[in-house]
Amino acid sequence: MTGQFKVDRRQILAAGVTLPLVAASSIARGAADGAPVLANIAADARPISPAERAGRIERAQALMRRLRIGAVLIEPGSSLDYFTGVQWHRSERLTAAVLPASGAPVIVTPFFEEPSVRESLAVAADVRVWQEDEDPIALIVAALRERNPAGLRVGIEETVRFFASDGAARAMPAVAFVSANPVIRAVRMIKSPAEIALMQLASDITIAAYRWTVPQIAERMTPAEIGALMTRATRELGGVPEFALVLLGEASAYPHGSGKPQAVREGEVVLMDCGCTVHGYQSDISRTFVPGKPTPEQRRVWEQVAMGQQIARGAAILGTPAGKVDDSVRARYQAWGYGPGYKLPGLSHRTGHGIGMDGHEPVNLVHGESTPLAAGMCFSNEPGIYIPGKFGVRLEDCFHMTEAGPSWFSVPPTSIDAPLG
Repeated sequence: MTGQFKVDRRQILAAGVTLPLVAASSIARGAADGAPVLANIAADARPISPAERAGRIERAQALMRRLRIGAVLIEPGSSLDYFTGVQWHRSERLTAAVLPASGAPVIVTPFFEEPSVRESLAVAADVRVWQEDEDPIALIVAALRERNPAGLRVGIEETVRFFASDGAARAMPAVAFVSANPVIRAVRMIKSPAEIALMQLASDITIAAYRWTVPQIAERMTPAEIGALMTRATRELGGVPEFALVLLGEASAYPHGSGKPQAVREGEVVLMDCGCTVHGYQSDISRTFVPGKPTPEQRRVWEQVAMGQQIARGAAILGTPAGKVDDSVRARYQAWGYGPGYKLPGLSHRTGHGIGMDGHEPVNLVHGESTPLAAGMCFSNEPGIYIPGKFGVRLEDCFHMTEAGPSWFSVPPTSIDAPLG
């Protein structure tokens, strides 16, 4: 980004340490009035093409034939969007897709929802509708039988609700129903250049939003007020805001926060964990800083987490089991006196998670995960350290695996004195 987004830690709160406590909306308006104007940097972003979605279906079908799975059942959510483009919600009225091992997908949806469902449909598919007094499971079963005449196993995508899978299984007692993870996960786990480009743009937007927001943080601001600024910046930059978690002071010691009242205070930790989407693909970036002068302990823990990120990156080698990345970080932390394992003070969560259309998706950088790292996989890298009753530090940047090793979506900062890099 351009130089207008750069921020020096010494400027953070410099002009606002005596800011009076006012309503969140007033702070958001007032702080933004004097801030740099933000331009939409996602205006020219290209969504995933119909041709790429068709290629995804072909890869899934090749795997299904290899695994002797005759069809896969999918409900609305990221997997349905991934393969068909259909962006729909779940309700008691079933919409679902049957992805067969050969041939076009079948979309089953309520009659009156068909026009809306077709709006986002991006591949050739057979859309079949049911009326309010009809059973949609019957249409699902008919499609499964038609598209899987040999009666091979039926794969169930992992988020499909029980009533849908159980209803189909009861109607087809001679057919085995199995997990579709070996198909769906295997295809979605490896990102294409187009997917990586969208994730890169989402990360660029989140970093730019941080650079716009952090200089406006003032003493006594609440998490909601800071989050409102970050959300506004993200939206103006062209991202769809997903989350803006802000943890202040002691609350930063708890990875997903605390319900206790919080406010910015000089000398106390500010931890922000924020992300957005661009055409459905996510960013996830955390930054931790201290308004004013960090204590020696705050500085030491921050530097240890920064080193943890580099240890994780260094351990991310093609072919290495994903769990070894977590093990490498945890071994160093234990040598520093944290833990052992997931105990506190220390790193109480996995080192990283898969990311793509979902903020958290398989596989994870967690102890015991045996899936080997491969080019196209994308992960967060967030080996935080948490000290209950005091504070926590989390630095989080995502990377994608290439043939040459891991490549950052956002570059981690190297000093608590320049917390945005």
